[in-house]
Amino acid sequence: MVKEPLLKVRKLKTVFETREGELVAVDGIDFDLFPGEILGLIGESGSGKTVSGLSVLNLIPNPGRIAEGEILFKGRSLPELPEKEMRKIRGREIAYIFQDPTTSLNPTKTVGWQINHLLEMKLKNPKVDPKVARSPLPLKERAQQLLADVGILSPEKVTNLYPHNLSGGMLQRVLIAMALGCVPDLIIADEPTTNLDVIVEAQILHLFLRLRDSVGSAILFITHDIGVIAETCDRVIVLYAGKILEKGGISDVLNHPLHPYTVGLLQSSPKLEEEREDLYQIKGELPSLLDLPEGCRFHPRCDHSQNRCRHVPPDMVEVREHHFVSCHLYP
Repeated sequence: MVKEPLLKVRKLKTVFETREGELVAVDGIDFDLFPGEILGLIGESGSGKTVSGLSVLNLIPNPGRIAEGEILFKGRSLPELPEKEMRKIRGREIAYIFQDPTTSLNPTKTVGWQINHLLEMKLKNPKVDPKVARSPLPLKERAQQLLADVGILSPEKVTNLYPHNLSGGMLQRVLIAMALGCVPDLIIADEPTTNLDVIVEAQILHLFLRLRDSVGSAILFITHDIGVIAETCDRVIVLYAGKILEKGGISDVLNHPLHPYTVGLLQSSPKLEEEREDLYQIKGELPSLLDLPEGCRFHPRCDHSQNRCRHVPPDMVEVREHHFVSCHLYP
């Protein structure tokens, strides 16, 4: 029996209207995410990773909008749902861990109040996970347990503090605790470990894996850290200037990369077993999303660029089983 995707994205195009013209942040991307799977989105800053995640929950800030495409979650078209219905999904069925924790919490409420308020809303949901509903812990102690799970050493103290009393790393752990506490079907994690030290990062990654294994939550993991992708993800998508250049199983993409951009990303990442004076650097920089190059968007920076690359956008082709690439090097 073929498993149905929990999340299905087809030809998603998200744009921002600016004074200089239309800025295309995400341009026609396709992907599926299955229950119990961790899918990584990787690429340089400005490649469209965060906008892709925000598009799923229709949280694109003005003047942005979803111009084209389809986003199906459990068979429901999310862009077509009224805002009232989307609010029921956000935080309950789909949790979002934002990249900047300092703007994600209410500065007038204590950390404990905000965690408890979110859990209360979840418990009122008739579709709540039975493991959460049957928890013997009262809300206050459950909030403390969630904070302890993400590596906070004095959770009983932290629940009584306000967001401005905490560091960026502590705030990030609070957001992760809130996301995990609702036991959502899907977690969109946008650079969730950026502000954390390596020890706490390892604890958080273990928590994500445990949540996936215990209750079958799916995770869309947005990051620029190849090491995190390698440690946690089942599949990976490589984004560049709003386009998918390569996608496939984590072992295939990291051990046998096909696209020159993916190869460059891997070569520019330090490895413990290698001794190099200088890291490889991909020449040039991301193009302006207001003035995208014709043909392959990576061709101005590519060492294998040909005349065809400058004028004809490459198709997405399956080179190996479930391993796709958008490059003229592969017919």
